[in-house]
Amino acid sequence: MVLQSLIIELGAASEKPIPTRLNQAIYAQFIEWLSIGNSYLAESVSNSQESSFSLSGLIGYRRKDGTRLGDRFLIRISLLNGNLIQPLLQGIEMYQTPSIYLENFPFIIRGIYTVPNSHNLVNISNYESLASVANFNSEIVLNFISPTSLQHHRNIQPFPLPDLVFNTLLHRWNYFAPPELHFSSIQWQSLALAFDLKTQFLKINSSTETRREIGCVGWVKYFFPDLQQARIANILAKFALFSGIGRKTTMGMGEVRIIT
Repeated sequence: MVLQSLIIELGAASEKPIPTRLNQAIYAQFIEWLSIGNSYLAESVSNSQESSFSLSGLIGYRRKDGTRLGDRFLIRISLLNGNLIQPLLQGIEMYQTPSIYLENFPFIIRGIYTVPNSHNLVNISNYESLASVANFNSEIVLNFISPTSLQHHRNIQPFPLPDLVFNTLLHRWNYFAPPELHFSSIQWQSLALAFDLKTQFLKINSSTETRREIGCVGWVKYFFPDLQQARIANILAKFALFSGIGRKTTMGMGEVRIIT
């Protein structure tokens, strides 16, 4: 089963200020595109308890002195289920206009990048390839690009503790990967050797309210003394490039990169 990250390139079509909070609007636009391609699939994805996709916020430089026509921005869409890619691209192609509105700000779709090497944020893999890792490290450095938080019992934990991070990834992996590639539960023997983190707030608009989510950004170096756990952790870290980590990954939270 294919995992894919693609890039939608946008150009600003107005010189008015761009709204600061577009996460909900990006989510709604994604669901609309998918619904045009396959309405039943879009409804199923929207109602699922496990997110089969993750979304970035609006990526790009926002001028302090206002917006200029054509200013370039990106949205990164990552899919954990290969069945989503064709309906999504079909929905974008069938969309009535090359422009979209995010919180009433107009953008023009300038390009769609789906092929590896067409853009540095485009990735394609599959569960079998990720699981067949031969070379791996006992140390993994994760860079948390957007605010990341994790569910810990009934509380929200903004610090990416090793067991929370990798148990969350393991659970999501087992949900989407083929059964023969599932992992058993693990009592992680892992440490956070070093980190450079800070908390950051992300405001998410909904139809009824604005929620203030807190998470961490920065990097953490994890160490796995057990070689078998280190191998699985490396697999899950590469999976995280598509799935994101933690809560609200469909709203721009939990974006992660591996630092090598």
